[in-house]
Amino acid sequence: CETCGEEEAKYRCPRCMKYSCSLLCVKKHKLALSCNGVRDKTAFVSVNEFTDLNLLSDYRFLEDVGRTADAAARHPTVHSPTTKKFLYFLRNKARKCNIDLRTLPIGFTKRRENSTTFNGTEKKFYWHLKLVFPHSHAEYTLKGVPDDKTLADILKPYIDPAESDPVVCQRLKIYTVSPQSDVQILMKIENRKQNSVRYNELNASRSLLDNLKGKVIIEYPTLFVVLKTLKNDMVILGQ
Repeated sequence: CETCGEEEAKYRCPRCMKYSCSLLCVKKHKLALSCNGVRDKTAFVSVNEFTDLNLLSDYRFLEDVGRTADAAARHPTVHSPTTKKFLYFLRNKARKCNIDLRTLPIGFTKRRENSTTFNGTEKKFYWHLKLVFPHSHAEYTLKGVPDDKTLADILKPYIDPAESDPVVCQRLKIYTVSPQSDVQILMKIENRKQNSVRYNELNASRSLLDNLKGKVIIEYPTLFVVLKTLKNDMVILGQ
């Protein structure tokens, strides 16, 4: 026993790994070392010592985190009148711009991550936007994109060789080396049958707001950037 040094040890503390012989010594060591006796699930474990038990422990820890996050999403404050009022305000403003904006129930991933806002002073939407580049298997999320910004300007930091980040440019190389005339921006048409998926082709030279008018948006726009010269299974409406 590492507390009294007299009796044979019977217990080992999951937290600090100290050996104890009795309940009395367990209590003494907790008091002396300010130890709570609870195993530290995030303690460092070297690769050489990593076992299946550590993997299982990590998996359960992540499950606990997921449950805690889900419980927070279901908290009454999330369903408060203020939240509902804001969503109604957002949908109403979108309707005035001829955009059918629809929101999902609390708990859905798109509802949680949506950061779209409307600035009453500027009378302008600042959209949460997702860009998908299928040919490079890449996705990027943008926040606070003003609705008067053209799609061409939105895409410049990604597919323009002169303005894009070197890391992004390398990942999207197939786009950056292609002429701009080959780039096509598509948006999925909502409320269609699963076996009849169609896309609208957007105009890169027009603003985000102009491109969203007359369309159904679920939470926020997701734009697919494809190349005309490469075969893909995205069927444009009318084809």
